[in-house]
Amino acid sequence: MSRFLLISLAICIFVAANAAVAESLWQDAKSTSLYADKRASKVGDILTVVIAESALSSQQASTNTKKDSELKSGPGLGPLLEQIPMFQYGGGDSMKAQGSTTRSSTLVARMTVVVTKIDANGNLELEGTRFVQTNKEKAEIKLNGMVRPQDVQPDNTVSSACVANAKITYVGSGPIGSRQKEGLISKIFKILF
Repeated sequence: MSRFLLISLAICIFVAANAAVAESLWQDAKSTSLYADKRASKVGDILTVVIAESALSSQQASTNTKKDSELKSGPGLGPLLEQIPMFQYGGGDSMKAQGSTTRSSTLVARMTVVVTKIDANGNLELEGTRFVQTNKEKAEIKLNGMVRPQDVQPDNTVSSACVANAKITYVGSGPIGSRQKEGLISKIFKILF
């Protein structure tokens, strides 16, 4: 019997030493609530804006003018004016022109912004900057605006179409961008002609 007790005790010690330690999935330090909404709602929260902006404008103009003029003058009354011969002048002027302008632009990006203020109606004021540099090409996107809390999606994103008073600027510079600019000689010819 003592041998059986000794073997049982050894097995219990072995199992206790190698037993898996169960841990909870809940971590108090990292989570506030299992059911909490993760959407931005207070100053300092971050929010992802999905920028999908496009604009298209088109203008056309057509001009067609014509002017005809004719002048006839003959001798007048009196001994001096009767000596003037018959004089006739005719002329015309016409102009026809057409022109059209089309401009389109598209900006698609995702950027994270910070809630800087909450107004009296509960709307979130947003501000953010994204700067990217690849080789010597630099691109900077700035976004300012306001968004209603109900427009923020459950994944903490909002479409740029839902941003009120949106000010989105995209500025790029570098060797490729500088080649796109008009040269000095072209500018001078444009001024002169």
